[in-house]
Amino acid sequence: MAEITQNQVLTALSKVMDPDLHQDIVSLGMVSEIKIEAGKVHFKLTLTTPACPLKEKIESDCKEAINKIPGVTEVQIESAANVANQRRQPQGKEAVPGIKNIIAVTSGKGGVGKTTVAINIAVALAHLGSKVGLLDADITGPNVPLMLGVDKYQPQAKDNRIIPAENYGVKCISMAFFVAKDTPIIWRGPMLDKAIRQFLKDVEWGELDYLIVDMPPGTGDAQLTMVQATELAGGVIVTTPQDVALLDGRKGLAMFKQMNVPIFGFVENMSYFQLPGTTDASQRIDIFGHGGGKRLAEECEVPFLGEVPIDPAIRQGGDEGKPIVAADPQHPVSQAFIAIAKQLAAQISIHALSQTKEPATVG
Repeated sequence: MAEITQNQVLTALSKVMDPDLHQDIVSLGMVSEIKIEAGKVHFKLTLTTPACPLKEKIESDCKEAINKIPGVTEVQIESAANVANQRRQPQGKEAVPGIKNIIAVTSGKGGVGKTTVAINIAVALAHLGSKVGLLDADITGPNVPLMLGVDKYQPQAKDNRIIPAENYGVKCISMAFFVAKDTPIIWRGPMLDKAIRQFLKDVEWGELDYLIVDMPPGTGDAQLTMVQATELAGGVIVTTPQDVALLDGRKGLAMFKQMNVPIFGFVENMSYFQLPGTTDASQRIDIFGHGGGKRLAEECEVPFLGEVPIDPAIRQGGDEGKPIVAADPQHPVSQAFIAIAKQLAAQISIHALSQTKEPATVG
């Protein structure tokens, strides 16, 4: 029987497509370290994110392709991930060393659960194996530390850099660490601007795949600062199904587009209430309506990342500093957040690939 060659393996794997990126995995540079011993084929598969939503399908397609080579008796895949850097554009914006992708999570109005979504997305990405940070950019209403269970953290410095708090695999910085709990922060725009810039540049973030930024609601100073201070990979807009939230969601979308920030997608929070003890869709109650976020995404031709139901466990987890994704990863709500995190990671990878195909522009 003829000996199996590396070229045969590469040829077989060149037929395997990444369904999100629409290219074969060999051209994308995902295949390396091919080893062949008798009929056993081993190789390393390096995905564009640890949170790849189609990891199992790609691995299955790889095994199927290689098993078609005559003489193959076993296929072993060593899976890894290498998250791509966003492209830095020379427009007076400084890169944050070590951070590959900065994602702003925002909403057009308050009360839609944006911070809950931002925290659980961050914890979900960490749960899936990514290196994650969370920047609380809601300077005057910082709630992230309480909801992430780090509200008792006392800031420390090392080599003139602030050491962030860390819990559930997520590094965190917030203005709440620097003021007394009951002290209101009554600041004008320039002070907010300075605080956000310091959180970006003076915090020892280390190496991060994703820095999730929990923005305040609306389209004000904090949003302007984030866009002007550094190059955002993109934004996520959180809404609820009701018309007033969808209207403000459009405003958030328009803001990002006006500032040339890519839109990774919409998340519909408080999408429905599932009656306890049931799983059938007919037992759902659409308290605020349902499906408006998806329709809005379709109308605006941007991705719909997913929907999150209303559940008392979400509120309880936030109050106790135990995000539901961390407290109970198998809970249906946790699975919804994990699915959203995977879709977000996929959109970031798609955008990163599209950047490599476009000529860099200045100005």
